[in-house]
Amino acid sequence: MGWRIYRLERQTAAVTSNISRPVRREPSPADPCLYPDLASAGSLVAAVELVAATLGLSLGKVLQSDSDPLRWAGIASTTAGREPYSINIGSVERWFIIEAWCQGVRLISGSTPDLAEIARGTDAWRNGARLCEIQREAPFIQVSELAKAHERGPADAVTVKWRLLRESVQESPIQGVLPLVEAAYAEPKLRQLYPFTSHWSLHFTTCTGYPFSWDAPFVDPMGDGRYRVCGPSRGIVIGEADTAEEAIAMVVGGLPADSGPAFADTANDLQRS
Repeated sequence: MGWRIYRLERQTAAVTSNISRPVRREPSPADPCLYPDLASAGSLVAAVELVAATLGLSLGKVLQSDSDPLRWAGIASTTAGREPYSINIGSVERWFIIEAWCQGVRLISGSTPDLAEIARGTDAWRNGARLCEIQREAPFIQVSELAKAHERGPADAVTVKWRLLRESVQESPIQGVLPLVEAAYAEPKLRQLYPFTSHWSLHFTTCTGYPFSWDAPFVDPMGDGRYRVCGPSRGIVIGEADTAEEAIAMVVGGLPADSGPAFADTANDLQRS
């Protein structure tokens, strides 16, 4: 996954919200010993709704798994751009695991054994509460620095992503990575785009949400201090460069005329517009 400038979901030092969405792997059927409340209610959705009702909350439109309603639920949001609040269960221990996305960015994640906390977090998300307010309602929820930047807008997200990327490569074992990132950051036309990495390559996108756009050249460090510039698609080689500055100049020369600044969207949304 390129330079790992993020941590896994359970680690609090996460530095990016733009992780790729994993292929769903359904857990084992819900163990009634771990989830007697789900077994009693008949589904995860029903159990969450029951707890929400005791708290005086209404969850609105809910979704559930066709294959096993005991192990997944989705709560639709009333706020434009916010995707359903996704709830999964743990297979070995009692955990309710949540995540929620907006415009291609995972803004919140977390896990708790307490369905009441799930209901409170769900209500806050679906009704448009800000990230800090959601955390106050459900303290188990994790919100990364980058997620907060995305909430403030694409310009802040770009600024924070660049800073986190530059910090993450300070001690990179791959020759040429640090000067490449610094050379890219020094170029104003690239500094306004959203950087991301894939298979040790440095990319630039005009949208801040995943899936990212591939409309700009990218750079592969070759491991010997030299660079290969490709793109926009991976099969096109523009040329090779002896220095990071030369490689970045090739990237800038291959940018679309209307490139930047990056905006809050995904490549899929761009194709539909």
